[in-house]
Amino acid sequence: MFGLNFKKFDAMTYVIHNVNGRVKHEGKALSFFYFAPVSNIVAVPLGSRDIQFIFNETTKDFQTLTIQGQITYVIENPKALAELFDFTLLDGVVHQEVENFEKLNQRLNNEAQTSTSSFIQGLSLKDALRSAKSISDQISNGLKSSQAIKMLGVEIVSIDVLAVRPTPEMAKALETETREALQKDADHAIYSRRNFAVEQERRIKESELSTEIAVQEKQKQINEKQWEIKMIDADKARKLREMKMEADLAVEEQKTRLTEIQATNDKRIADSKGYMLEKTLQPYKELDWKTLMAIQPGNLTAVDNIGFAFRELAENSGKIGTLNITPDLLETVIKNQKK
Repeated sequence: MFGLNFKKFDAMTYVIHNVNGRVKHEGKALSFFYFAPVSNIVAVPLGSRDIQFIFNETTKDFQTLTIQGQITYVIENPKALAELFDFTLLDGVVHQEVENFEKLNQRLNNEAQTSTSSFIQGLSLKDALRSAKSISDQISNGLKSSQAIKMLGVEIVSIDVLAVRPTPEMAKALETETREALQKDADHAIYSRRNFAVEQERRIKESELSTEIAVQEKQKQINEKQWEIKMIDADKARKLREMKMEADLAVEEQKTRLTEIQATNDKRIADSKGYMLEKTLQPYKELDWKTLMAIQPGNLTAVDNIGFAFRELAENSGKIGTLNITPDLLETVIKNQKK
């Protein structure tokens, strides 16, 4: 009514109310009356925004790749942004809001591509395809250090590189190369597995041979030990035989000495008896046998006398011409002798 209006803004809109070139109201979530003929209201939308970017770059080996990602940012300094873009409120609607953010997004995309270009040109295609995180960090560092971005009054929240793709022809070539490399790796893995199996088999055989050698060596040691034990037993048996022989020799020597002593004693006894007999018979040595018979103690029998007679006949046989001895006489002598 009569140009006096009331306006209320939400918490995600930064408002600058100018009256005749002077700021009367400024801030977020404001509500105020204003006189339209002399008022100028700037409303800058706040909050985070996501923009998609996609651009092509050339690698060090002159291969083209496509980088696709997303930039998330917020309006940090709405006054600075309002100085560069027209966010005037006309008839309750922000003037050229869509065009302003399109321009802002394009400038952010340009800065992102500029900060990435030199980095990508220093990489080979294969390295670049594996460097999504590095590219993201490079873009983030480039945007945060850019003076142009600071003048726009925005703050970069995050940079996400979603894809790094080569051209379709190169992608197919890389797939073929990778497939061949994988096949080669598979063949190498099969060879390694077979080689490992052969190596394991060799080690098993070597282990078996080593075990057999160890067993043979142990058996050799056992045989040598048994031989040593047999030699020790034989030596002990020899020593026992020697000791027994020495004991037998000692016994025999003792027996020999005993026999010699007994023989010596017997000789001495015999010599003593002979000497006594000799001395006893010495008086009878010169006597005639007839005298000896006469002095013999005891009575002589008829047989003895007949024997004496025959002896005398024998001694004087040269003097006898004829001698008759009857069988009756001899029979009588024999019968008396048997008695």
